[in-house]
Amino acid sequence: MGILDHVRKEHLPASNAQVFTDEEVINLEQDFIDTYLTGDTSPLHILLRIYRRFWRELLISMFFYFLKTSPVLALPIVTSNIINIVTYQAQQSDVVGNLLINVGVMVGLLLLNIPTHMLYIRYHSMVVRRVEAGLRGAMVRKLQQLSITFHKEMQSGRIQSKLMRDVETVQALSDQIFSNIPGVVINMITALAVVVTMNLTVFAFFLLCIPAAVVTVRLFRGGITQRNTEYRRNMENTSAGLMDMVEMTQITRAHALENREIRKMTTRLNEVANTGFRLDMVQALFGSCSWVVFNIFQLVCLVFSAWMAFSGQILVGDISLYQSYFSSLTGQVSTLIGMLPVITKGLESVNSIGEILSNRDIEDNTGKKKVENLRGEYEFRDVYFHYEDDQPLLRGLNLHVQEGETIAIVGESGSGKSTILNLVIGFNMAQSGEVLVDGEDIRNIDLHSYRKHIAIVPQNSVLFTGTIRENITYGVPNVTEERLAQALEAARLTNFIKTLPHGVDTMLEEHGANLSGGQRQRLSIARAIIRDPAVIILDEATSALDSISEKEIQHAIHNLTANRTTFIVAHRLSTIRDADRIAVIKDGVCLEIGTYAELMEKQGEFYRMQTAQ
Repeated sequence: MGILDHVRKEHLPASNAQVFTDEEVINLEQDFIDTYLTGDTSPLHILLRIYRRFWRELLISMFFYFLKTSPVLALPIVTSNIINIVTYQAQQSDVVGNLLINVGVMVGLLLLNIPTHMLYIRYHSMVVRRVEAGLRGAMVRKLQQLSITFHKEMQSGRIQSKLMRDVETVQALSDQIFSNIPGVVINMITALAVVVTMNLTVFAFFLLCIPAAVVTVRLFRGGITQRNTEYRRNMENTSAGLMDMVEMTQITRAHALENREIRKMTTRLNEVANTGFRLDMVQALFGSCSWVVFNIFQLVCLVFSAWMAFSGQILVGDISLYQSYFSSLTGQVSTLIGMLPVITKGLESVNSIGEILSNRDIEDNTGKKKVENLRGEYEFRDVYFHYEDDQPLLRGLNLHVQEGETIAIVGESGSGKSTILNLVIGFNMAQSGEVLVDGEDIRNIDLHSYRKHIAIVPQNSVLFTGTIRENITYGVPNVTEERLAQALEAARLTNFIKTLPHGVDTMLEEHGANLSGGQRQRLSIARAIIRDPAVIILDEATSALDSISEKEIQHAIHNLTANRTTFIVAHRLSTIRDADRIAVIKDGVCLEIGTYAELMEKQGEFYRMQTAQ
């Protein structure tokens, strides 16, 4: 077996091999979140703490990196030896023998590069790819923990940019810190070590390039950092704008606003291009200046070493050695300086990821009471609530909902109906007053365990790309065919499913685009039915249905809500007429409450709303 076959067999994983397990990545996720929550704002310190558990693998990879680059380090010495051998040795036998020794050493070192390079990549890539997956996993985990308010304020396009682009940039930064920088340091130390043992005068000359490097970096560091920050922010804003544009495509086309959207996105894209151009120009000037400075130093070194050889202080072959090592030294310093833009960009991305991982606006259920069984009795006691910098939506709301009761919540737009539902779900918490669930303040219960007992049918049905079966049974394991059929029948979907070529295994397009609005809504209702919840929340659940579909679904809703506490927000009379009670919300309080007949007989606010409708 040849060396290439051996390396391929020993170090290349099979195409379907699982190098990292899910458990390994999961263990990293919380560790990375905790790293960002320490309060240290230095991106470099954060990055080093992220990699701290992999120091052994990183040291091993650096060891193999040194071995694989040894031919480059040894080549100037071998070149100098060969020149000096043919220049100063007179006997032919000595020349041939010494030449063969030097060539043999170089060939051996070159062949050593193959296995050592594979081993270096193996250990290095294992670390970097684990961190890459761990960072993305940590962001996904944290996004599931962050409050609904955070998700409303943070555009999905910006989140996507942080999850994909910023983690990729951090990966590039990791390559620089744990691969290129150690290589640069090893090459510099080797060059200086060889020169200092041979000639202190030349060594002193070599050291002159260090102050030049420091001055060059200090001149350009601030400008590069500023341009990178501007570019990253513009990229995030453009990504968010692009997501909004895609979501608005139907509305845009329906109102013939394509050109307006094109102009708006073109302006944003041009701003990204202009910001990127300014960044490129700063980096180009930086790279050009550093290149000129070090090549001037290299030219001076050539003249200096030639003069020393001419004056008899060094051998002729040593000119090549010193020139090669000085060229290597200046090249490594130049490479180190050239890394500044990548390092600056990477550290900016570390900060960008921190906008998610260091955010403390999370739902913390630690130590709270778990809900094993939910009866479904609710009481709002003098509840006040407002969104940040907004006027109060609820101003002392008092409302009691009995176990198993169906209560309809009505009111004008902005009266606080959806806010009440968010308080019931636990998406928001009252700023003052109490929301009691089965007599327990909702602040004191484990919301994760609590929400397992509720089902929500939103105004806009939320479907994902997958089969109808997967959408209906989402979050409910081991659903039998019989139970699925019952849910389909209750949601009046059976006849529709029979018309599909693959039945419940028919694939849905993005957001269920290949279904009608009524069909999407009935799928959402089937999803609620199959959960067999204790509490149902219907937020304008029939708003997307035509009159025929609505009649079909009313009976399903009636069966669904039987013996379950149900909150209904709706405007349609047919949806709220059969509710046990109707609560009229106005100016942040419950103005009226009673059955449909009682409220109509009273001829108050509800009567006014219905007659106006």
